[in-house]
Amino acid sequence: MYNRRFTPERIRKLAENEIFVFGSNLAGYHGGGAARIALEKFGAIWGQGVGMQGQSYAIPTMQGGVETIKPYVDEFIEFAKAHTEYTFLVTRIACGIAGFRPCEIAPLFAGTLEVENVTLPEDFVKIIQS
Repeated sequence: MYNRRFTPERIRKLAENEIFVFGSNLAGYHGGGAARIALEKFGAIWGQGVGMQGQSYAIPTMQGGVETIKPYVDEFIEFAKAHTEYTFLVTRIACGIAGFRPCEIAPLFAGTLEVENVTLPEDFVKIIQS
């Protein structure tokens, strides 16, 4: 059961323990969308396409279909479970430049409903719980 806040639509600043979770590409070219925000504001590293970097966490979304994104989401979920000192704000990854629909991506995050330190966009939660 998801009984906490949703990830805000626009994130301009983070608390010290908050991590901005964004969609990336494997090459770590953070040129647009949430990846650019992560690069400019939250410590994402140019050339690093996966994992924790500054106050951000990259999940690759540009390398193929949903099945190629799932292992990276699973890796993120395990990382979040192991790092309860952080609150992870998952953006609508893959639903912008990558071109996926929320109904394709949200189910990948079903495993986070019970992970208290992960927030999801409201539409992701509605899709998962429907």
